Amino acid sequence: MSDNKFDLVVIGGGPGGYVAAIRASQLGLRTAVVEKAEMGGICLNWGCIPTKALLRSADVLRLIKDAKGFGISAGAPTADLGAIVKRSRDVSTQLQRGVAGLMKKHGIQIFKGHARLSGKGSVKVQQEQTEVTLSAAHIILATGARARVLPGMEPDGKHYWTYREALVPKSVPKRLVIIGAGAIGIEFASFYHALGAEVSVIEMADRILPVEDEEISAHVAQSLTREGIKLYTSTSLKSSKVTGGSVELQIEGKSAQTLQADVVLVAAGIVGNVEDLGLEKTKVKVERTHVVVDEYCQTGEPNVYAIGDLAGAPWLAHKASHEGVICVEKIAGLKPHSLNARNVPACTYSHPQVASVGFTEAQAVAAGKKVRVGKFPFAANGKAIAMGATGGFVKTVFDAGTGELLGAHMVGEEVTEMIQGYAIARGLETTEAELIESILPHPTMSEAMHEAVLAAYGRVLHI
Repeated sequence: MSDNKFDLVVIGGGPGGYVAAIRASQLGLRTAVVEKAEMGGICLNWGCIPTKALLRSADVLRLIKDAKGFGISAGAPTADLGAIVKRSRDVSTQLQRGVAGLMKKHGIQIFKGHARLSGKGSVKVQQEQTEVTLSAAHIILATGARARVLPGMEPDGKHYWTYREALVPKSVPKRLVIIGAGAIGIEFASFYHALGAEVSVIEMADRILPVEDEEISAHVAQSLTREGIKLYTSTSLKSSKVTGGSVELQIEGKSAQTLQADVVLVAAGIVGNVEDLGLEKTKVKVERTHVVVDEYCQTGEPNVYAIGDLAGAPWLAHKASHEGVICVEKIAGLKPHSLNARNVPACTYSHPQVASVGFTEAQAVAAGKKVRVGKFPFAANGKAIAMGATGGFVKTVFDAGTGELLGAHMVGEEVTEMIQGYAIARGLETTEAELIESILPHPTMSEAMHEAVLAAYGRVLHI
């Protein structure tokens, strides 16, 4: 067999691509991955992982500031930005090495360079000194996405940032304006505010975190506003210009206003990396910068597939990984379940944290369902009181007729670690009967999850 002949070539080594390659290797497929940057993709190197490292530092800073409330005496804490950023980058480097080790363990060949489709079953890889042609029975596109750049606000590392620049700041801006109040924007708002920046967030929608349940969004907005973060919703950006060493922004919402910023962070969505992939002479269809696929990630071109952010929403690393497994198992002749996007949990690691899965209450009602809704506050949870983490609540949405768990929504301390319980319940098609009969450990914050189920059926115990 030729060294460059494979059963599968994966273009992109992010959480979708490298997981697809590992699963393919497990199933006996000779596999290669082409990656032009770092293994692990944006998530591991410039997204999910390094942002969580930064946010953890912010959490530690908050805890030290609140130490007196726990009976601990501590001096006034100071943040060493250089050390915080270094720790974040070190975490990414460690995991990147881990991914490289997994590739070696599974016998997956890595080609460093830019890949393009070059005919049926053929991929050309442009490397630094040469061009290599790979042949494969199947090809998976996993090239991910990048930050949307607004005209006139191209990242310059000084006045205009995307998430990349925000991850490696040389200093904390005194005045930071964030364009976009989705998960990325709100996470960076929490981080930079904790480090002392004056933070303002501009959002065109009528609320922050617009894809989340309305009650969750409202709670987060109240919390951020209470901390001193300024939120401008139902607001559009009319103009932006650098003048006198700072950025002047004209915004229009309830009224026209002018904001001054040292740095503007653009977090206004993403666009798929579809350019220069050799798609022009194929039947691969692209809509709004994303590749169109069927339920098993097959494109319009035979034996060419697309997964992850490239294949559209939800733009989440765990969705990409799951799609990679589904796609490879289908290629290998197994019978995997197709992806149910409603069962993909979403997490925002702001302060407070947000986690959700399934329908929001409004979505369920709009779908014509009669619902039963239960809510339970962490202020009534013993572990939360002991932890000093009483802010937030758990909300459940059930089908009033069948008892199906339609959705679950949480806001509060470490709720991102708890949403998996409801995600599993959704995957198992669990009803209220099984959830009510479940026994959760005491004392834990997860007890609020059980109480929120009970509340939907008039059986709540602790409020």
